[in-house]
Parts: sequence; structure tokens; C-alpha cells
Amino acid sequence: MQQFFLVAAVICFGMAAIKFLTARMTPNHAPARREAPPEKAPGRRVLSPEEAKRRMEENPALLLLDVRTQEEYDGGHIPGAVCLPNEEITADMPVVFDKDTEILLYCHSGRRSAEALEKLEKMGYTNVSDLGGIAGWPYETTTD
Repeated sequence: MQQFFLVAAVICFGMAAIKFLTARMTPNHAPARREAPPEKAPGRRVLSPEEAKRRMEENPALLLLDVRTQEEYDGGHIPGAVCLPNEEITADMPVVFDKDTEILLYCHSGRRSAEALEKLEKMGYTNVSDLGGIAGWPYETTTD
């Protein structure tokens, strides 16, 4: 009888050990498909800093929107940019631009500017491009 309990205890302990170890292992199936990051998303118009600077020089009416927070903007921004935080871009925002105005967006890394571009396009703006992030901007910035 003691041998029976010993065998049963070993089996139970072994099963518990196997359960513990397999719970810590990664699943044996393919990982879930992840969306492409904003900078690689198909159809997204991301301009190089050189192209953005050229457009800014050629079109003085271009609207350069910094979609970071006011605090981030105050810490340094591209000259001529207007601060309009991404969170404030809504269909009922008080500031309204002509739907065909050339708008160039940027944030810190490109995530918020991609979101802002999508929002503006859904609102009917037709000439919106994305610079991506100021982190990659090699030209002058200002705190004025």
C-alpha cells in the first residue's frame, strides 16, 4: 500500500512540474500578426526632412502643425509651426482650415502625426502630409 501512495505522489508531483514548466513556455503557434508601424504603413505620405523643408520654402501658405503637447512645443519646435495637439483635433474643433490648404504635420516620433493625418483626412482635408518626428529634423528649431 505504501508503494501505491509513493507511486501516486510521484505521478502527481511530475504532472504538477510539467504543468508549471509548460505554463512558462511560449506557445507553439504562430504569433499574432502585428500592424506595420506608422512610418511603414501603406499609403501614408511621410516626407523626408529635405522634402518638407523644400515645400515649406516653396509654399509660404503651408500650414505646419506640431501635434505634440503645448509643453513639448514650448521645449523646441520647427520655426513657423503652430501647436495643435493631436488630442484636440476633432470634428468640432474651433480652429478650422480650408479643406485644400497644404498641411504638414509632425510630432516627436511620428505616431501622433500619423493619427492626426488620419483624423484630418476623415474630416475632409485633402492636402495633408506627414513629416514624422521632430527627432529626425536636422534643421533649425526654436523655443520662440
